[in-house]
Amino acid sequence: MRPWAYLVALLDPDIEIEFYGPSIIPYAGHYRGKAEARRFFETVLSSVDIHQFDPLDFFGEGDKVTVTGHLRLTARSTGGEIESDFAHVITVRGEKWLRFRDFMDTSVAVAAFSA
Repeated sequence: MRPWAYLVALLDPDIEIEFYGPSIIPYAGHYRGKAEARRFFETVLSSVDIHQFDPLDFFGEGDKVTVTGHLRLTARSTGGEIESDFAHVITVRGEKWLRFRDFMDTSVAVAAFSA
């Protein structure tokens, strides 16, 4: 099974994904539905090599889970390094992700994809 397939299985059919940043970041944008979510995860995994992805803190209240952590990636197109803290805000419905918002230092990603 492809790595993104495990993630897509966790998603509500009405999933919305938002990765904030300019279009030079290949996966930046707003995605709706499972097909677009799959495209998001495929794009992320084909655009970067993941060296470190460490979730550090988890906070939950109501239908929201917030995860903070640290990541270190390499942009495949340029070899530029991306190192940043991150925050993921996940809204759930039932046991599935309904909304996923990804926050990080996008200036580092812009520099890496511009190198």
